[in-house]
This record gives sequence, C-alpha cells and structure tokens, in this order.
Amino acid sequence: MTRQAPPVWRDRLPPGQYVARDFPVLHVGDVPAFDPASWRFRVTGAVAAPLEYTWDEFQRLPVHEVTADIHCVTRWSKFDTRWAGVPLRYLIAAARVRPEARYVVSRGAHGYSANLPLDVVTSGDVLLAHTYEGKPLEPVHGGPVRMLVPSRYFWKSTKWCTEIEFRIDDEPGFWETRGYHNDADPWREERYWE
Repeated sequence: MTRQAPPVWRDRLPPGQYVARDFPVLHVGDVPAFDPASWRFRVTGAVAAPLEYTWDEFQRLPVHEVTADIHCVTRWSKFDTRWAGVPLRYLIAAARVRPEARYVVSRGAHGYSANLPLDVVTSGDVLLAHTYEGKPLEPVHGGPVRMLVPSRYFWKSTKWCTEIEFRIDDEPGFWETRGYHNDADPWREERYWE
C-alpha cells in the first residue's frame, strides 16, 4: 500500500521514492533460524583488537536509540522508524580500528555482504540494531541483529548481521557485484551502476 507524501514530508522523500504504510519484506534466501547458544558476532579485519561476542555478551553492550527514515532501492520509504542497538562507533573504538582502514563490510546469512566507506558509518545513527519500535527485531526484518545505515538504500543495512570487517581496500558486496551502485545514496538515486 502506498500513499502520497504530505507537503511537510516532501523534503524528506528522496527522488523516485514513495511512502510505504507497512514495512515491506525483501531478502536473499530463507529467514535463518536463531540459536542464542551458538550465535556469535565478530569484529575483524584492520583492527588492533578483534572482537567476538556471544548473544548474552552482545545484549550487554551499550545501546543507543535512533529515529530515522529508511529508503529501499525498490522505491519505498518509511518515515520515523525507531531502532535501538549497539552503536557502530562503540565497536570501532573497542576494536581499535587501525588508521589505514577505509572501508567496512557487514556480513550476514547466506553469504550476504554489503560494503561502505568507513566515513559513512561513523555517524551516530549507524547501529547494529536488535530492537525495532520498542520490540526485539523480528527475524523477517533481520533479527536478531541487522546493520542500520539510514543514509543509504536499505540493502546496505545487512540483515542477520554476524560480522563487521574493517578493510584497507574496498570489497563490493552481494548486490554491488550484481550491478547495484557501490555508494547507494538515495538522495542521488544511486540505485545501479551506469
């Protein structure tokens, strides 16, 4: 279901997008089963202190709340979504990311990955989100943990995220190697490679 953006929202709607009433579900592969006993989250790559957390440990990390508009490359946008999770900036500091790191790759189920320049993900609204609208993030939307990068099309917000790798060189992710734009800025309509 769609609706026209009221005039007050038009400056929040990127070009080519429409406002969605619901929260559409799109992903690669089946929704994976979540086993809290075996689940692990890793921070790897160009870091001085690689990290690994169990589910219990991850839940005890600092939590930040973000209200953000999200935009999908399939043209829907959803305004004022509420998320909570571990700020990526916390993990950057805890892992002591090396100065030569320039990129980050988030990895999830089914071999999925998404890449971004490090400077894009250092803002305070980038999370490893485990809560949506005050409730645990549903598996169909990427729970137990999904990367949240509101400034980019939503395919960059990796569902079922279990690893963040900091890199010196860029490594295009799942959709980028299939023709999607490497930068994915919705305000520039960076949907696909030229």
